[in-house]
Amino acid sequence: MAMEGYRGFLALLVSALLVGFLSVIFTLIWVLHHREGLGWDGTALEFNWHPVLVVTGFVFILGIAIIVYRLPWTWKCSKLLMKSIHAGLNTVAAILAIISLVAVFDFHNAKKIPNMYSLHSWVGLTAVILYILQLLLGFFVFLLPWAPLSLRALLMPIHVYSGLFIFGTVIATVLMGLTEKLIFALKNPSYSSLPPEGIFTNTLGLLILVFGALIFWIVTRPQWKRPKEPNSVLLQPNGGAPEGVESSMAMNFGNVDKSDSELNSEAAARKRNITLDEAGQRSTM
Repeated sequence: MAMEGYRGFLALLVSALLVGFLSVIFTLIWVLHHREGLGWDGTALEFNWHPVLVVTGFVFILGIAIIVYRLPWTWKCSKLLMKSIHAGLNTVAAILAIISLVAVFDFHNAKKIPNMYSLHSWVGLTAVILYILQLLLGFFVFLLPWAPLSLRALLMPIHVYSGLFIFGTVIATVLMGLTEKLIFALKNPSYSSLPPEGIFTNTLGLLILVFGALIFWIVTRPQWKRPKEPNSVLLQPNGGAPEGVESSMAMNFGNVDKSDSELNSEAAARKRNITLDEAGQRSTM
């Protein structure tokens, strides 16, 4: 099936991938060039893993996972395969987000810095918890074939809305974190004097914002939605026979009943004819 507005979709997809990839590259340049690099020793080097993992997993990979159903080249693939890819990308994003939290808490505990006092930390931890719940819900309800169709139909709008809500919350949390880090780290020269690091990191924030906007636009266009599979066979919620099978069976049983009734009618007509013939013979005699 051809996608409506394919060229527009392709242009936005390439733009989103380019901007997302640039966001990851800018984050690496920031921590390697301006923030002294990466490490895992309880110092600021360990903290630098936090923005790298969040932008890579919780922004870029999560954004790709959101639009993976929109890729027209995958429409010929089975829905189960696409569900598995969607779940796999989200799982990778969740793992990277959890590791990024571990890096922050390790750094704060090593430096005796209080945890969970800023709005950035509150919103960020809330987003991670909601994301893990969203991942578990999608795995047990939509990926595994145990949940009835009625439950899936009920939870699907919530699943879609919460996924976009979490993604938007992550974008806002990252922007808050970048600003908070620059305010704490840039003292001489100060952040307000627009030093090169401040300008570079502000540009990173704009790239992340544009990436989020492109993902939101792609995923909310109805003409780019994955079409329903025409040959898909749905199971009844109560575990009965597949839809279409029951109706065909009912039609067959109806034909059988109709054939039986026709046979009975023919037999009754023969009996009446035989009775009339016997009566005629007797009257003749």
